[in-house]
Amino acid sequence: MSILKHSLSSTLVAASLALAACGGGSSDSNTNTVEQSSTPERLQDTRAYEVDPASLPFNSAEGSTTDTWWGTMKSGAGYRIEVPETWNGVLVMYAHGYRGTGEELTVSNPSFRGWLIDNNYAWAASSYSKNYYDVEAGVEDTNELALKFTEIAKANGRSLIAPHQIFIVGHSMGGHVAAAAVEQETLSSAKNQVFYDGAMPMCGVVGGTDEFDYLLDFTFAAQHVAGLGPDSYPADFDQTKIDAKLWSTPPSFQQQGSPTADGIKLENIVRNLSGGDRPLFEAGFRGGFYNVVMGTGGRDGTVNGILAKDLSGNMDTFYQLDNNPNRSTEENTFNNTILRVEGDPQANAPRPAGLRYIPEVNGQFSVPVITLHGLGDLYVPFVHEQSYRKRAIANGSDHLLVQRAIRDPSHCDFTDFEETKAFSDLVNWANTGIKPEGDNVLDPEQVASDDYGCRFSDPTRDNILMNGCIL
Repeated sequence: MSILKHSLSSTLVAASLALAACGGGSSDSNTNTVEQSSTPERLQDTRAYEVDPASLPFNSAEGSTTDTWWGTMKSGAGYRIEVPETWNGVLVMYAHGYRGTGEELTVSNPSFRGWLIDNNYAWAASSYSKNYYDVEAGVEDTNELALKFTEIAKANGRSLIAPHQIFIVGHSMGGHVAAAAVEQETLSSAKNQVFYDGAMPMCGVVGGTDEFDYLLDFTFAAQHVAGLGPDSYPADFDQTKIDAKLWSTPPSFQQQGSPTADGIKLENIVRNLSGGDRPLFEAGFRGGFYNVVMGTGGRDGTVNGILAKDLSGNMDTFYQLDNNPNRSTEENTFNNTILRVEGDPQANAPRPAGLRYIPEVNGQFSVPVITLHGLGDLYVPFVHEQSYRKRAIANGSDHLLVQRAIRDPSHCDFTDFEETKAFSDLVNWANTGIKPEGDNVLDPEQVASDDYGCRFSDPTRDNILMNGCIL
C-alpha cells in the first residue's frame, strides 16, 4: 500500500514515480513473474469455523403445515429448509447479512418467512461456511444448498420435483450475495452454478467493494475535520477524542446526536459521499450507526483478512463541504492536506478458478432485480444504489433493475409490507414480463425532494419518518 500526504494531483505523480522506482511498472516482466507465481496467504485461510448442531432445529409456525429440515453441508455450513404441504414449486434462497468475526456459524430464517409459507413458497438458508465479510462463501454455499434441495428433501422422506423457479433475496452483506449471484461474472466462474430467476437485494452492498472505500473516507474525514489525523493507515485513532470535537451530544441508538460546527462539516462531507441530499440522511448520520461506521472503518484495507493485499484507497476522493460544485478555498485546503492512501488494484483480482474473494457487482445481469434501500442508511449508504444503476446502464442491464427508496433512517429496518410487496412484484415481473415501478435514484432534484421515498414506504411507518408524504 502507498501512503502519501500531499495534494491529490502531486500525490498521483509521486505514486507513479515511486511505483516505477520500485520496479512496479507494467514493463518489469521479472516483477510480474514473481507476483504471478506467489500467492500471499490470506488471514481468512487460517481461520476455522463451526456450526452448533443444536442451533439448527426449528419448528413450523403455529397454524402452518410444513416440512422443516436442517443439517450441515460438507463445507461445514449449516442450513435450514422449509417446504409447505402445498408447495407451489418455487424455491426462495435467503442470504443473511454480516455475522462478525466469531467462530460460530449461524442460520437466519428469512424476515418474511410467514408470508412465503402462507403463499406456498419453499425457502432455504445457509449459515455460510465462513464468517467475516466472505461474500464468496456466501454465494457458493447458498448456491450449493439450492442445488442440493431435492436431494435433502428425499433424504428426509419427501420426493420433490426440481423447483421450476429459484429466486434469491438477502439483507446487507446478503444483499451483496444476492446481487452477485445473478452477475454474469459469477455465472461463468462459480463452482456451484445456479441460474436464478430473479434477485432482491435489500439494504444491499450493491456497489460492491465501493463500501470499503466509503468506510475509509468516512473515518479519514472524521479525523481530519477534528484535527486529529490521520497520519497512518490503518489509522490508530481515538474515537472519544474525535467525538469531543464533533459532537456536543454524541449519537447513539437511544438518542440523536447534536453536532458541533465541526460535526456539521463532517455531516456535509458524508452527505455527499453517501448519495447526496435526501430525506432522512440527517437522522441516519446523527443516530447509532455513526458509531458502527467509525468502528468498522478503522480496519485495514484487506477487509479483515478476506484479501491478501490492501483494497481501499482515497486517491480519487474529493471531500466536499457543501452542495456547491465549485471548490472553495477551505475545501481545497482540506483535500490537499488529508492523508491519501492508494489501494492495490489487484487486491481483489479475478482468480484462475472460482469467484473473486469479494465477488464484484458489475451491473451485468439478465434477470429481473428489485432492490430496497433506506434513505438514511449510514452503514451501507444509498450511494450503492446509484453506483448499481450506473453500472447497469453501462452494461445494458438497466431495463432489468427496479430500485425502491424506503424512508428508513436505519439499516435494513424494512416492514413486512415493504418486503412482501417488492417480492410479489418481482415474481410477477419474472412470470408476466410486466415491469413494476421504482424510484429514480440518479436525479439529484428528485432524490432531494421532501416526498422522495414515499411511494414504496409502508404508510403505517412513524409519522416523523413519513413527514412530507401525502398519505
